[in-house]
Amino acid sequence: MTGFASVPDGYRSGFACFVGRPNAGKSTLTNALIGQKIAITSSRPQTTRHAIRGILHRPDAQLIVIDTPGLHKPRTLLGSRLNDVVRETWAEVDVVGFCVPADVPVGRGDEFIVNELRGVAHRTPVIGVVTKTDLAEPEQVMARLSELSKLMDFAEIVPCSAVDGYQTSLVADLLVKRLPEGMPLYPDGDLTDEPEEILVAELIREASLEGVRDELPHSIAVVIEEMAPRDRHPKAEPMLNITANIYVERSSQKGIVIGKGGDRLRQVGTDSRRQIEALLGTKVFLDLHVKIAKDWQRDPRQLRKLGF
Repeated sequence: MTGFASVPDGYRSGFACFVGRPNAGKSTLTNALIGQKIAITSSRPQTTRHAIRGILHRPDAQLIVIDTPGLHKPRTLLGSRLNDVVRETWAEVDVVGFCVPADVPVGRGDEFIVNELRGVAHRTPVIGVVTKTDLAEPEQVMARLSELSKLMDFAEIVPCSAVDGYQTSLVADLLVKRLPEGMPLYPDGDLTDEPEEILVAELIREASLEGVRDELPHSIAVVIEEMAPRDRHPKAEPMLNITANIYVERSSQKGIVIGKGGDRLRQVGTDSRRQIEALLGTKVFLDLHVKIAKDWQRDPRQLRKLGF
């Protein structure tokens, strides 16, 4: 098949996913393993809303890493649907990485997830991953490793830092070791199978999350209305027209996203356009609109419209 190279004996290919409570460093670790940004990250919990696949190509293996939303006790219909995404994902992968951050003690949220993981651990190996070691003192890291070992019988436990690269290659090795032998599942060079519209919408949402009040991130959704080449002079550099709607739940939130005199929305446009151009490799004209979809997180009809 075009795009697939011959592979050596013992070549492995398969799926892994990272799970953990919100803000455990799953998306940052996914991006570090793939070597390029395919999952959005934020200091805010519950940033990830889709199971995004990133593809790591190695001479000995192809590892497809699925970054999932943080599993949590849901307060809205959106929260319940995000949890469903997580459970459906780990039921289908070859190995699971359970992430806990080194700088925060293991707590009830972690125990809640581990109790659920026990249901798959008999057929799917689970690796304990202590993330964010760059934010913790050595004794904190040791405490997390000890706490993790008491939660359940993990196939392996490993500390790492996606920010400074500490042991991220070891994490990849441990995941690859548990994949079945087989041919590559994606052509060489593919980094993700996510549609470009989804990735672009996620980058706009990431930019919208920065610097806003604590309650706002969960109320923001982004839908791409149009992505099309812009009509320009034949000798002009190609440019892509992107029209996107940023949805919030209330008029007060709309004001926060737009900012005084539109300054916040302009900053969102500048920040996200830079990321989108890097992702797509072309110049972009970005047209952003902020709209209200009242209480969309709790409304099944609106959730469907917004892609959940």
